[in-house]
Amino acid sequence: MASTRMAILSLVILVFSIQGTPTIAGEARVPLRLSVIDTVNGKPTQNYSTSVVGSGVLLGALWRINEAHPKFTFTTTVDKNFGLFLESVNGVGGNSKDNTFWEILSEKSGELKPVDKGIGCYIPEENEHIVLRFKHYNPPNQVVKKEL
Repeated sequence: MASTRMAILSLVILVFSIQGTPTIAGEARVPLRLSVIDTVNGKPTQNYSTSVVGSGVLLGALWRINEAHPKFTFTTTVDKNFGLFLESVNGVGGNSKDNTFWEILSEKSGELKPVDKGIGCYIPEENEHIVLRFKHYNPPNQVVKKEL
């Protein structure tokens, strides 16, 4: 009986060592890279490596980077219609007065494209490169209604 338990324990240890580090949820980590680029203020690009739990969202990666690098900070805001927005990174926040915002991009196969979801919903893929880019935007043309 003791030898059977020992064999089962050895098999469990072998399986976990082959599959990678298990998490509390029983899923492996998904590694990714994250770069912070400030095109408005010309600050140097900052690069980080982190991970999320399988099927985890980008917000989790930002929290992990903050835990490992306390100088990396970010704030979010919630819009009632659209959900969680990235408001600031490392003390730099977008605003409508200056027409600035944090754009979230994904680099796959050498091509940089905006993601189609926010940090609270976007699920990074393994070894994906996420870019947070601070930039100006062109305000929408404002239509002025004339009284007739």
